[in-house]
Amino acid sequence: MIHIGLTGSIGMGKSTTAGLFAKEGVPVFDADAAVAAMYARGGEGVEAVEAAFPHVIRAGAVDRVALSAHLKDNPTDFARLEAIVHPLVAARRAAFLDEAEKKGAWCVLFDIPLLFETGMDGRVDVIVVVSAPHPVQRERVLAREGMHPEKFEMILARQTPDAEKRQRAHYVIDTSAGIEAAHDQVRAVLESLRKQIHTPSP
Repeated sequence: MIHIGLTGSIGMGKSTTAGLFAKEGVPVFDADAAVAAMYARGGEGVEAVEAAFPHVIRAGAVDRVALSAHLKDNPTDFARLEAIVHPLVAARRAAFLDEAEKKGAWCVLFDIPLLFETGMDGRVDVIVVVSAPHPVQRERVLAREGMHPEKFEMILARQTPDAEKRQRAHYVIDTSAGIEAAHDQVRAVLESLRKQIHTPSP
């Protein structure tokens, strides 16, 4: 089973692209969705986050706006948060893989925003980077509710630069031409991977 790592900087269309892989029948593990579930009321991450940052808990759940504000003022706490979150995400990822294997999937996709930053690039077989020109990226991000240039720059500062991501990728999907063009590129990636499976090694 081929493990595909999908990543891309904020505003590049990564989540939409992950959805295109899902439309092609590829099981997708969404790291952001896993974190959101862990932060929700009753989620396995709430108690540990509350112990570290008690003021970001609201009604038994992690208030992500409050957490983001705290991290903006205390950037060194990113490491504390990651030490809590990463093992919990790893457990969910393992359960996802077990289920995909039982269903006989030939490949799976891991949608991981910080693929390179967390060292997960070394734990996948293929890296797909979603990209778009910077002006397109900036326009998309600043159109989001609650987003402003300072926050955008703070997020970019924590992410591996797009140019470096593209250099380290096996495949790059350019989303600037729209969804249909991106979907064609997704199909091409999967066709390439299928050919690799069925091509005998020399």
